[in-house]
Amino acid sequence: MPALSGVSLLSLALNVRGPVAVARLVAEGATAVKVEPPGGDPLTLYSRAWYDALHAGVTIMPIDLKTGDGRAALEPCLSRADVVIMSQRPAALSRLGLAPDALRARHPHLRVVTIVGDTSAPDRPGHDVTYQADAGLLRAELPGTFLADLAGAADAVTAVLLALREPAGTHRVVGLRDALVPFTAPRRHGLAGPDGRFGGADPAYGVYAAADGVVAVAALEPHFRDRFYAALGLPLDAPLHDVMRGRTCDDWDSFARTHDVPVSRVR
Repeated sequence: MPALSGVSLLSLALNVRGPVAVARLVAEGATAVKVEPPGGDPLTLYSRAWYDALHAGVTIMPIDLKTGDGRAALEPCLSRADVVIMSQRPAALSRLGLAPDALRARHPHLRVVTIVGDTSAPDRPGHDVTYQADAGLLRAELPGTFLADLAGAADAVTAVLLALREPAGTHRVVGLRDALVPFTAPRRHGLAGPDGRFGGADPAYGVYAAADGVVAVAALEPHFRDRFYAALGLPLDAPLHDVMRGRTCDDWDSFARTHDVPVSRVR
């Protein structure tokens, strides 16, 4: 049987972090009901295809929690759930009568997982890019993925699994900014900052302009480094900007296969 067969989830968590976490738990056998506002989850406006993929097997219930009738309609859902997952800010949950203490008073059996932006300032507004900025993980461009949301979703899955092993009434809090802490370790330890070996100080580990695009080089181990520079006819650790611009991305793909070195185009 699936590991979470028989576990009932109720989700009030919108956007990315909640749906990603719930999808992972449903994949392990949990059943899930998701309550959405009358206008639906904002994720449908950004990517309907991703929304549909994340909500396969999830029962959607449109309920307006800002009304008394809507809050009353939520109570039977809470009574049937083993775990409720919420991603609203604490002040908003309090206004809706859904603060964890209030929930547990009405439903002592319930385990509660709340996802906030930052556990040190849970009512402060933010989104993935601001949490990455606060964590020192951004440079002067938008990130290539929703790192805080996806890391936070993974932490939410862990929180649900741990809560299921803990007494009824357990409340666990997941912070998106907090979820980024492990990803800041390379920078904190001097590896990935501007002067770090993995931040640009090592010419054999970098991102370079090619003739028609951009390529990444990661010739770290001595055998890769020796082979890479020997194939280029350059002394070890020589600057690479000029030579990298001399070939196309296809040329570099071929070069990487021929010489068995870690060079890839940036897609």
